[in-house]
Amino acid sequence: MDHSTYSSVAAELPGADDAPLLPPQPKTVRETGLDMALLVELAAKALFGSGRTQLSTLTTRLRLSINVLREVFDFLVAEQLAEVAWRGDSDLDVQYQLTSAGRQRAAAWLERSSYAGAAPVPLAAYRAMLQRQSALLAPVSADDVAAEFAGDCMPAHVHQLAGAALHAHRSLLLYGAPGSGKSTLARRLGRLLQGSVAVPYAVVVGQEIVLVHDAAVHQPPSLPARASADRRSSDTRWAQCARPTLHLGAELGADMLDLRHDPFSGCYHAPAHVKAAGGLFIVDDLGRQRLPAAELLGRFTQALDTGADQLALAGGHKFAVPFDATMVFITNQAPQAVLDPSSLRRIGYKVHVGPIGEAAYRALFRQQCHHMGLAPDEAALTYLVGELHRASGQPLLAGFPHAILARIREFAAFLGEPAAVTPASVDQAWSSMFALAPAHAGGRAA
Repeated sequence: MDHSTYSSVAAELPGADDAPLLPPQPKTVRETGLDMALLVELAAKALFGSGRTQLSTLTTRLRLSINVLREVFDFLVAEQLAEVAWRGDSDLDVQYQLTSAGRQRAAAWLERSSYAGAAPVPLAAYRAMLQRQSALLAPVSADDVAAEFAGDCMPAHVHQLAGAALHAHRSLLLYGAPGSGKSTLARRLGRLLQGSVAVPYAVVVGQEIVLVHDAAVHQPPSLPARASADRRSSDTRWAQCARPTLHLGAELGADMLDLRHDPFSGCYHAPAHVKAAGGLFIVDDLGRQRLPAAELLGRFTQALDTGADQLALAGGHKFAVPFDATMVFITNQAPQAVLDPSSLRRIGYKVHVGPIGEAAYRALFRQQCHHMGLAPDEAALTYLVGELHRASGQPLLAGFPHAILARIREFAAFLGEPAAVTPASVDQAWSSMFALAPAHAGGRAA
């Protein structure tokens, strides 16, 4: 496989202020950085599944230019594996189909791997892109943090410490009681990551294909108008995406941190932290995963220190990819109960997310009322703070107003009544959250 041409083209990509980020469209097989044999196999498998097919349809499916596919089909025709089934008036208006020999060859290829999607990019090009865009992405600034959290109820030092971790591209541990707003804070940190990243649909490693792009993780960015026009001259094996935020909790297992082989397609799926490259990888509920927290952190220790992660194919072949995701760990437990001192030292920033002040809590409750389409009621709010919180000793946590108001709406919807914030409805919601008998259960007027 000839990587040199593709790597040299990738090295000439435009600067941070230019669009698009994607490499230019390859015009020859050599410029794709891929072996002709791989492209022939993909094209034959695509034809096998669709039969007689328009050349333009194949460019969309394989994400290769017309010029590259012409070269591939010239080879297939010369080897008597494909033939022109129909030709129109223009060079683009042509349909191909497999010959009998081509169908036999494609069937054998499909037995080994059924993948017939986007052509992959070379591993070397993928590494080069990750390293380059890591240097180009704008760092998070104090002004960015202030703008994102303007009017937020949490203490400013919480936002500033978390923002400093993102600015320094260092790992972050958010800890505090359940309901303190840690998960919401982590997701909002993802909105601080400006710019876009280039994500390949697939990468080829030796003879194996690794699928990287995940539509659930990689969302299209808001691009300038001229970027869509430039997109036509870009390498469509790459997608330009907003910087990703991938949020996993207790379901995270060791198997999700390694390449996963899919026996049906014959391909590998990239692990979670690779999909989060250039963005935020949030590990919630640290300490509740199926593997110990120290072991989970240890999986990333070398990658965090060196900036590269080692992945392994089923046969044992190992290869390195740049580690370019900012790690955010979240736990409801005391950090010392989850991680030993050595593991704790490896996390860049530790930020406690605790109760908020009464004024901030009241402001947040009113804000959430307006957000959820409910009329705020000062008597209900005073009852919540002055009686329910004070009597139970429950701290004023940022997650409580939304949880209470959501239950008020749910109960009202169940009864087929308009939702109303009253001491009685607040009391009912509170009791459902903490398994307490509601003070208004006897029908006391609101």
